[in-house]
Amino acid sequence: MSLLVVGLSHRSAPVSVLERATLTADAQVKLLQDTVAAEPATEAAVLATCNRIELYADVDKFHAGVAELSTLLAQHSGVGLEELTPYLYVHYEDRAVHHLFSVACGLDSMVVGEGQILGQIKDALATAQELHTAGRLLNDLFQQALRTGKRAHSETGIDRAGQSLVTFGLEQLSAGTAVEAWAKGKRALVIGAGSMSSLAAATLARAGVAEVVIANRTPDRAERLAQILTEGDDTDVLARAVPMDAVPAELTRADVAVSCTGATGLVLTAEAVAAAVEGRTGTPVAVRDETPAPAAGGLTPAGTDEGCPLDLSAVQGATGFSVMGEAAVAGMDAATLEQHAAWVDRGTVDRRDSRRTPELEAELITALAATVAAGGRLPERRRPEPVVEAPRPAPALALLDLAMPRDIDAAVHRLLGVRLVDIESLAEASADAPMAADVDLVRRIVADEVAAFGAAQRAAHITPTVVALRTMAADVVANEIARLDGRLPGLDEKQRGEITQTVRRVVDKLLHAPTVRVKQLAAEPGGAGYADALRTLFDLDPETVAAVSRADDRDTSDSTENAKNRGRQ
Repeated sequence: MSLLVVGLSHRSAPVSVLERATLTADAQVKLLQDTVAAEPATEAAVLATCNRIELYADVDKFHAGVAELSTLLAQHSGVGLEELTPYLYVHYEDRAVHHLFSVACGLDSMVVGEGQILGQIKDALATAQELHTAGRLLNDLFQQALRTGKRAHSETGIDRAGQSLVTFGLEQLSAGTAVEAWAKGKRALVIGAGSMSSLAAATLARAGVAEVVIANRTPDRAERLAQILTEGDDTDVLARAVPMDAVPAELTRADVAVSCTGATGLVLTAEAVAAAVEGRTGTPVAVRDETPAPAAGGLTPAGTDEGCPLDLSAVQGATGFSVMGEAAVAGMDAATLEQHAAWVDRGTVDRRDSRRTPELEAELITALAATVAAGGRLPERRRPEPVVEAPRPAPALALLDLAMPRDIDAAVHRLLGVRLVDIESLAEASADAPMAADVDLVRRIVADEVAAFGAAQRAAHITPTVVALRTMAADVVANEIARLDGRLPGLDEKQRGEITQTVRRVVDKLLHAPTVRVKQLAAEPGGAGYADALRTLFDLDPETVAAVSRADDRDTSDSTENAKNRGRQ
């Protein structure tokens, strides 16, 4: 069997696709059950976060596994396979291990180094264990991923690269001001009471907001979160819970709102946000016009193709011609060039002169070419005026949308007096975020852990064969001792015991070096064939080896179940 992962994330797919491909908790359960029911897979686990969906499986066939997992992801996400396929990535064997370990360390997160992914990996493993879709491979893989992530955070400064999406989102809202200084004294509204919303509420409380209001569809969860914030030793924030239908009124009072719910539709529409800001300021909210203003005289500004007398798309490809006149044009008729100059100068007069002779045109072209040869460029009549953007008013309301799919209407971006940061704008901002110096150290940790995991798995692969070999040897010793009893019935217990012990020591010494060495060889890359060689050389029964493997899997399952039960006590 072999490890395979098929998935999509913020690195491979646009936010619009990720929004639609979001898996509910019930969909994740059904996906796991259908995956292990499919022919190529025997184990499965789903890692679903706000910016990634990944399906891990232990498969016996690569191509069939990729086809089956891709199809299942499409079916359960609701996005058609043809539309989803261009955004899917596939990792196999060691590359799949490397990918998960990198994810666990925060190297593949939208905000590099964020630690929340560790909790999400732990939840993914717990779900697979509860549904009994995680066997030895995925149990070992996810537990090792958790250890790798913890090691990266404890041994390096990767945390400095970014704590979480919440922190990063608040930094974007504060627009260069320290979050603590920006948040101090503000009133905050948190919509939702899940893990991300709870983290947002706690972060805002520690940042110094004066009040945190929690709205949630389940009142008990909102009240519990409000109580935790109020009783916390590290803050003195005032926290209270409200029902969801109180959100419009609370939004009118709030300075900042964070939303992260599991709703499938919008929680805050652009109209609701505009009404809240109007209720707060007493002034109707204007909508920012994002269409470019026309140039003076109704002409398109220089630098665009519209209105130019030349076929720029054809000319530029053939001659290297630049709209702004940065390159020479040879062979153009002078009248057309002069007309272009008038267009650049935003003129309106057609200067084409039908009375020009070929000699005059040639003379003008020669003069233009001489100018280019001397100055290196074709002079422009006038450069475009700089575009002056109308100043936007200071935001009366700051919104952070961490939900996937989105909770807040994207049209809110166009409302003057409102600042919205959502998953899409976070993805754009994170592309320019500086990488921490410790990232290289974390990558080395990941490489070491991948090598160690591969060696352990290869060694574990040969263990059932070694156990079967030793079992066969023990049976041979027992049979020979039984034959000796029949041939020498007069042996007393002491004599019989000495002979038995001697034979066993001989067998153990003969097997010790080969079995130790074969484990070492099997742990090295390309060592998988040693188990087959051992089975062939000693004519081991394949069913005996398989029985040992099944027993090991049962032991692993029992140990996992016992650990989970101890955690519930």
